[in-house]
Parts: sequence; structure tokens; C-alpha cells
Amino acid sequence: MSAIETAPSYEGAPGKRTGGRAGRNLPAAIGVAVVLGLLITVPLFSPYRWLFIGVLIAAAWLGTYEIVKALRQLGARPMLVPLLGGGAGMLVLAYREGSDALLLGLLLTVLACVVWRLAEPAEGYLRDLAASVFTAAYVPFLAGFCAVLAAPPDGPRRVTVFIATVVCSDVGGYAAGVLFGKHPMAPSVSPKKSWEGFAGSCAACAVGGAILFATLLDASPLLGAAYGLALTLTATLGDLGESMVKRDIGVKDMGTLLPGHGGLMDRLDSLLPSAPVAWLLLTAFVVLP
Repeated sequence: MSAIETAPSYEGAPGKRTGGRAGRNLPAAIGVAVVLGLLITVPLFSPYRWLFIGVLIAAAWLGTYEIVKALRQLGARPMLVPLLGGGAGMLVLAYREGSDALLLGLLLTVLACVVWRLAEPAEGYLRDLAASVFTAAYVPFLAGFCAVLAAPPDGPRRVTVFIATVVCSDVGGYAAGVLFGKHPMAPSVSPKKSWEGFAGSCAACAVGGAILFATLLDASPLLGAAYGLALTLTATLGDLGESMVKRDIGVKDMGTLLPGHGGLMDRLDSLLPSAPVAWLLLTAFVVLP
């Protein structure tokens, strides 16, 4: 029986770890979360905002490496070099030129992967190219919407609202899942994720979104609550989607880089699919200064 099958039964949020019903090493997890928060907020609110794009590139590179390493266990061989180069290019283009340039960067990255793979034997070509396209779209392309969020004059506050709302989903779901979790949400995919935890995520994100909109963006709390509920859905789907990928590969975590969390992708799984929705809703709900 695998480690996944023997894990504690229910939990309301991603970031599964061993250690009692809480499911993770809380002191280590909290310490890592504080460090990650500083790595994001310090460059984001500094006079040199482009340093935040450097942090995004580093995160995208590490996430890409973890995905490539995992997919290789299934026999696929994504092209790491063009993925890293294209990923950095996508994030720079997104910050400087916007979402249209981000899409162009994705297309150029896919083209680079096509050309790079031509130097190897034809066997497995479609498999390797599909794995490369999946990686490019999943990690740097979705992360690029965070770069787009950071570009306007109030970009640091928009990014803060985005990340803080997803954190509300994690914390609210985790607390409710640990305290009240009894009914599994998707037992065949993520056995520790419960409907009670999902309800906790919804409540925390609605309240957190309302407060963040009113205090940081001077926008309607009702719109903030709707924004929070939307990000609850994307964050939950992102967590379940990555759990499905990990089950297909046969691993519990994408890595061991972050004590108390797992790999970096085990932290990005909720953020990445939420980024384009956050950008779209903030563009619609909040007027640029």
C-alpha cells in the first residue's frame, strides 16, 4: 500500500504532510510560508519592482524543473532548456507588454520546443512535445498573469490581494478540514480534502476578499466577496488537478524543497490556475488609478 493510500483521511486544504490529523509539520510549514512571503513582498513593494519578476522567473524555473522531472517518470521527455528560456521570456514580456505578449511568448516557446526536439530520434516525438506544451502552459504561462497584475501603478496591491485571497482559501480550508472534515470531496484523487474544508475555504475567501478589496483597492466589498468565491473554485480545482497528476505519476509530493509543504509546485498548484481569473476579475472590478 502506497504512502498516499495510508495518509490521514481528510483535510481541507492543499499541502499534505505527515504528522497527526493536522497532516503537516506546522512549525516548519509556517516558517517556510513566512520566508516565501518576504521573498515576494520585499521586491514587490521596493522601488525596484522588476526584482519581483526575477522572483517569478526563479519560481517558474523551479516549478518547471519539478514538472519535467515528474513527467520523465512516465517516460516523457519534455525539453527543459527551451522551457526555461521560454518561461523567462514569457514573464518578461507579460510584465512589459501585457497579456497579448504573454500569449505570443507561449507560442514562441512551443515553437522552440518543436525545433529542439527535431534533433532527436522520431520515436516518442508527439509524447515529448505534448509534455513540453503542458509544462509551458501550466507553469510559466499561468505565472505570467501574476506578472501582468504587477505591472500597473497599483500592481503591488493587486498582487497582494491575489496571493492573500488564495492563502485565505488554504488556511480556511485547512482549519475547517482539520476541525470538522468528515465528508470526502474527491476521495479517489485527494482523500484528505473534505466538503467541510471547501466550505471553510469559501467563507475565508469571501470575508478575506471583501476586506482586501475595501482596504487595499478602495473597491466594493461585495465585489471582493465575489472575487474571493471565484478564487476558491480555481484554487480548489488547481489543488485537485495537481493531485490527479501526482496520482498518475505515483508520487505524494512534487519535491522536497520546502519543509512542511513538499515541492514548490505543491505551493503553486492553487496559485497558478487562479492567476488568470484574478487578473480578469481585477481588471473588470477595479479601476486603474
